[in-house]
Amino acid sequence: MKRTLSLLTLATLTLASAQKVVTPVQIGVAVAQTSNTALLGQEEVIGAKFAEKLINARGGINGTPIKLVFQDTGGDEAGAINAFQNLISKDNVVGIVGPTLSQQAFAADPIADRAKVPVLGPSNTAKGIPQIGDFIARVSAPVAVVAPNAIKQALKLDPKIKKVAVLYAQNDAFSVSETGTFQQTAKDLGLNVATVQKFQTTDNDFTTQVTAVLGDNVDLVIISGLANDGGNLVKQLRQLGYKGLIIGGNGLNTTNMFPVCQKYCDGVIIAQAYSPAQASAANQVFVREYTAQYKKAPPQFAAQAYTGVQVFVDALRVIDRKKKLSEWNLPDLRVELNKQVLLGKYNTPLGAISFDKEGEVNQKDFYVAQIKMQDAKNGTFVYLK
Repeated sequence: MKRTLSLLTLATLTLASAQKVVTPVQIGVAVAQTSNTALLGQEEVIGAKFAEKLINARGGINGTPIKLVFQDTGGDEAGAINAFQNLISKDNVVGIVGPTLSQQAFAADPIADRAKVPVLGPSNTAKGIPQIGDFIARVSAPVAVVAPNAIKQALKLDPKIKKVAVLYAQNDAFSVSETGTFQQTAKDLGLNVATVQKFQTTDNDFTTQVTAVLGDNVDLVIISGLANDGGNLVKQLRQLGYKGLIIGGNGLNTTNMFPVCQKYCDGVIIAQAYSPAQASAANQVFVREYTAQYKKAPPQFAAQAYTGVQVFVDALRVIDRKKKLSEWNLPDLRVELNKQVLLGKYNTPLGAISFDKEGEVNQKDFYVAQIKMQDAKNGTFVYLK
């Protein structure tokens, strides 16, 4: 009799234990972990993982944990397409944060849109990203809004600027979009665009472009590229004698560029969609926790990836309060999540954000920073007023 009771008790305890097991909600993160784009994607991985850690520590989605599923997009379109396909069909994620590059987004986002899987671009700022489809949105403000601030700040630092050289990576959709904004802003402000030079994101030798810039005796150089090529271009400009101000585009907006251009990074001006000094409560918590773990202030790409994960989670919480997530089938939950993302308002490290009906982010605050190098390897972004 005692043995029977023992078995019954054991069975009851086992059943109760099994009932407590909660299946995590899987969210995809498709960013560049390898290739020359990894200098940006590495920060996005850190930001997303940090979001996962903090969100789960605070109860996840009304008690249900989240699980991030990572896929490496590499630096090209094929890598992004493969990553998206795996996340959608094999990993069965509810939504995707990614990819790293706008060039990749134009190739991979249509796949998610056709599958009715919501996408939040963490660093896709080229013109036309939200218009790819109904399931495509972004937490990264468009370059047309952010980039002009850098030129205006440069003119504050040196009102004598008249002649400008513009250089851009012609094989990268974001850089092409960004340089168009930079060139138009320069013209609108009465500056003379003396030379426009093209390069590839895979280039290492910029002697031809730098020689052309020096020959035009310009007062300001504006570079649209990625961290590795852009950093090398900055370095060669300085080594060959250019002494004026340099503006870097969003692709250079990472401390991972510092080992590339080293001491020559000093003084580069970059417009920002994020600042650690942003006053929102969400950002204060993010900065405090991030700094405690990594011993440095969070960079923009980490903050944007964190925000992408947070937006999905905040939207899922709203859905779960109306109908438990476990009661949804995956296709319907993906559609409902997309609707809720666009309807919501979010208090994030970027400040208060929302989305328009096309999925474009509504964000109020933007910044400009200047790189200050402490030595050949270490530096910081100093935010300018």
